[in-house]
Formats: sequence, C-alpha cells, structure tokens
Amino acid sequence: MFLYFCSSKSLAFSGGLAIEKKMLQKTRAVVLRTLKYGDASMIVDLFTESNGRLSFLVRIPKNPKKGGMKKQFFQPMTLLELEFDYRQRSQLQHLREVRLSVPYGSIPFDPVKLSVVLFLAEFLYYCTREEQQNAPLFQYIETGLMWLDAASASYANFHLVFMMRLSRFIGFWPNVDDYQEGCFFDLRNASFTLSAPLHPDFLQPVEAGRIVTLLRMGFESMHLFHLSHHERNRITELVLLYYRLHLPQMPELHSFAVVKELFA
Repeated sequence: MFLYFCSSKSLAFSGGLAIEKKMLQKTRAVVLRTLKYGDASMIVDLFTESNGRLSFLVRIPKNPKKGGMKKQFFQPMTLLELEFDYRQRSQLQHLREVRLSVPYGSIPFDPVKLSVVLFLAEFLYYCTREEQQNAPLFQYIETGLMWLDAASASYANFHLVFMMRLSRFIGFWPNVDDYQEGCFFDLRNASFTLSAPLHPDFLQPVEAGRIVTLLRMGFESMHLFHLSHHERNRITELVLLYYRLHLPQMPELHSFAVVKELFA
C-alpha cells in the first residue's frame, strides 16, 4: 500500500485506487438555473467568483427548520455566499454552507424587474457555460443586479446595457475606434467598417448606429437615451444575434418573449 499526495489539482492514490483530493472553498456566487432532481434534491448551476461556472447537487430538507439549505436561496440570480469542498474532476459539487450575500429589496416583488432578471439568468446560463475563474465578470454581474434592485425608475434599458457591456468580460467587446457615421457593423469581427463585409453577418449603417448608441450607455446614464418599445426590442434582437455568432451554443432564449412585452 502506498499514499501519494500531489497538488490541489491532482489526485491521491491509495492501494491502487485514485482518490480525488478536496479543497475547502469559500466564495460568492450567483444562481443561474435550478432543476429538480428526485424528490428532495436540486441541481443548481452557479457562477462563482472563485471558480467560475460550477454545478451543485443540493438536498433540501423536507422540514425547513432542519438544516441550512432553503429552496428560496436558489431562485435565479440570487446572490449567495458559499462554503463547499471543491473536487476538480467532479461534475457536481456539494455545499457545506450557504447564505444570502445580498438580500434583494425589490426584485422578487416587482413583476417587471423579476421578468428582466429571469431573462438575464437564461442569457447568463449560456454565456458562462465555458467560463473558468473570472472575478471581474462576477463582480460586474453582482454590481448590475444591485443597481437594478435599488433603482426606482428609468431602468427600461437595463437589460440592453447589461448584455452589451458583458461582452467586455468574455472577449468580444466591439471595437468603436474606427466608427464614423455611415459605417457598417461587422458582427463576426466586432468592428465597424466603411464598406459591407463579404459575409452576410453585418448590420446596415442605421442599425450599426443603434449599436454605437448602446455602447455609449451606462447604468447611470441610460435614462438619457430615449428608445421606443420597437427600438428597444430590435436592439435586444441584434445583441442576441451578436452573441449567438460568438457563442454558437447559445439557442433562442424562451424568456425573450416575455421581455418583449415589457416597457410598452
């Protein structure tokens, strides 16, 4: 019999059997999706600050007074603090402790904000599937959600700004240095061009100008940009098309049908 310990990213071998080494992790996380698994369990997809995208098997006690795992902790886009044993080779991690990191004051009780958040949860579920550790991305998501929760008005463009600025953190923020009025927007190469690209994935100058308008918006300034209901939905469609070209695994989002009816 022999025992050999390697780094935290490797395995220990005992008696010829591979035993995966565990690492205790404490991190913040945001819930992306929850699926029921059996009678008393859930599979929860989270984006964590320390490890990027992870999935957890969570057992919910039938008596909510027993144990710290509460079903309401795992609603989409809830911000959590976790403690868990990280197993690099495991597809499903197991939580030790969980608690709310930032309790929301308005999102769960406002149907419009809740619809926006559920749309963005589905959006993020596909955008972050391959993401490893990316603390700035997590912090951006957290900051955006806290801003929306605190907002009392003028947030109709929030999902547009949130989606477009997210591209900065995952590698395809558009290059605006060469923009001038009348340019086309090359969706594949994330750049503005004076002539139409040779491929079909580009925007005509009018819609390219809408992308420039969107890139100028921030959470604090977006109320200064007045968009009609039709314009807002069209820009959302263009942003989703842009993401699908750069993330081929992203499908049509079911929740977009709900968001299209908002802010009319």
